[in-house]
Amino acid sequence: MSEHPVRLVVNTSPLIHLAEASLLHLLREAAPTVWVPEPVALEIRAYGNLDPTARALAAHDWLEVQPIRAISAQVLAWDLGPGETAVLELARTYPGSTAVIDDLAGRRCAEALGLSLRGTVGLVLAAKQAGRLTAARPVLENLRDSGMYLSDAVLQRALRRVGE
Repeated sequence: MSEHPVRLVVNTSPLIHLAEASLLHLLREAAPTVWVPEPVALEIRAYGNLDPTARALAAHDWLEVQPIRAISAQVLAWDLGPGETAVLELARTYPGSTAVIDDLAGRRCAEALGLSLRGTVGLVLAAKQAGRLTAARPVLENLRDSGMYLSDAVLQRALRRVGE
């Protein structure tokens, strides 16, 4: 995993979890460029203008919507959803990118393709390790309280990784 990615390519669920917990700034602080693949943007916009993630996508020009021109056979072979597929294709095509995916199948594909990968929890841990957060626990608990599934075991394992 790249500690300082050139760009993040973000999937739907991390965007939703971070927006609902008012933590989108973690994306912006983690890389100079944040891309939202067009299929992800379409999925989010379908929730309507009252949705916090759709509002955030419209309000923040640093969330750059990127078109997808073609998908490689390497990525198509995994038969993932349109969002995961688009994230992985952009991350594969543009060196220095880190895919931000929580979905297990998407994460396995990223690992198999040798892509830099981070999940929502990983973003929080990286922010803590970089000194941008004083503590990871309240942020992870905020994500969980906002609707992100995070088991006690995963929470404790993550906190141990950052000395909490």
